[in-house]
Amino acid sequence: MRRTGIANLPLHGGHPPAWLMRRMVKLSGAIAEVIIEEYGTSEFISRISDPFWFQAFSCTIGFDWHSSGTTTTTCGALKSALDPERHGILVAGGKGRTSRRTPGELEAAGKLFDLDSSQLVYSSRIAARVDGNCIQDGFSLYQHTFLVDADGEWAVVQQGLNPDGGYARRYHWLGSGVGDYVDSPHSGISSDRTMGKVLDMTSPTSSGAREVSVDIVCDDPSHLRGYLTGQRTLFDFNVLDMPGHHEVLPVDLTERDMAVLERAYEIQPGNYEELVMIDGLGAKKIRALALVADLVYGEEVSWRDPVKYSYAHGGKDGYPYPVDRDTYDSTVNYLKGALEEARIDRRDRLRALESLERFLRV
Repeated sequence: MRRTGIANLPLHGGHPPAWLMRRMVKLSGAIAEVIIEEYGTSEFISRISDPFWFQAFSCTIGFDWHSSGTTTTTCGALKSALDPERHGILVAGGKGRTSRRTPGELEAAGKLFDLDSSQLVYSSRIAARVDGNCIQDGFSLYQHTFLVDADGEWAVVQQGLNPDGGYARRYHWLGSGVGDYVDSPHSGISSDRTMGKVLDMTSPTSSGAREVSVDIVCDDPSHLRGYLTGQRTLFDFNVLDMPGHHEVLPVDLTERDMAVLERAYEIQPGNYEELVMIDGLGAKKIRALALVADLVYGEEVSWRDPVKYSYAHGGKDGYPYPVDRDTYDSTVNYLKGALEEARIDRRDRLRALESLERFLRV
C-alpha cells in the first residue's frame, strides 16, 4: 500500500453545507482514530499517500466520488479532526492562503514532536516546487497539505487547477517512499486522464538533462542569450520549424529571467535538487534549461504525462488495465473494518457504508 501518485478530478465549486462538514470531521476523525490505535500513525499517513485509498476514504466520509472537493474538504476535515497531542499526527497547510501557513505550522510540529522542523519545511517546499515547476502539466497548485507524525513520517497531498479543462489534479508524496526529491518521487501515479505533452523533469529519461541543466548554470548562463529567444508556450517546445540555417532555439527569457540564472551561477548549485530550490527559478527557467540540454547538448527530456494507471488499482472498464481485485478488495475491506470499529453512532456508520458502496459501483 505504500504508493504515492496523482489523480485527476473534475473541478467543482462551492462548499459542503455546514451540517455535512460537521459530520465529515466527526467521521474522518473516528476512522483515523481506529486506524491509528490499531496500526499506528505511520500506517495512517501511508494510506493517505495512496491516491486510491484517499479517494475511497473521501467518498466514505460523504463526498462525491469524482469531485475536486474530495481533496480540499477531506484534508480540511482531517485538520479539524486530528489533535496532534492526542492522535500523534499534525496536519499543516490547506487551500489557498491557508497553505502559506505551512512553514509556521511545521515549526510547531517540530517543537511538539522533537523533530528537525527545518527538514520538514524543506520537504514541504520542494514537494511544491517539483510539482509546480518540474512537472509542467498545465496545473497550477492551489492546495497543499502536509501530515507528519511523532516519528517524522510525513505525507504531502496537494492539488493543482487546470482552468482550461476545468479539472483538478492531486499529487501525493510519502516521506519514507521518497529516495530522491527530483528523481521519480511519485511511485504509483494514478489519473483519470492524461494531458498529452507534459515536461517531466523528474522522469529517469530526464536524468541527463537534469545534470546538464546544473552544468549550464554553473558555467555562466550569460552565453545562453545566443540560444534563447521566442518560446511562448510549453507546447511549442517540442515542435520546431527549422530555418535554412540554425540561428537560435525558440525560447523567450526576459532580462529579469536572465538575472535569476546569473544569481544561480553565483550560488553554484551542486545538483538539480539545489537548482530547483533557488528562489525565483520557476517553471520557465526550468523549461529553458531543459530545452538547451535537449536540443543543444542532446540530453533527452521526458514529454510523457507521469500517469501510469487509473486510480492505482486499474479501471472498472479494463482501462488502462483490469482492476487488481485483491488489492482493491483489501482497500474496501480495510475501510469497512475501520467503519465497524469507529466510534460513531449507528446512523452515521450506515451512511458511510452506503457512500462507500456507491463509490464501488461507479
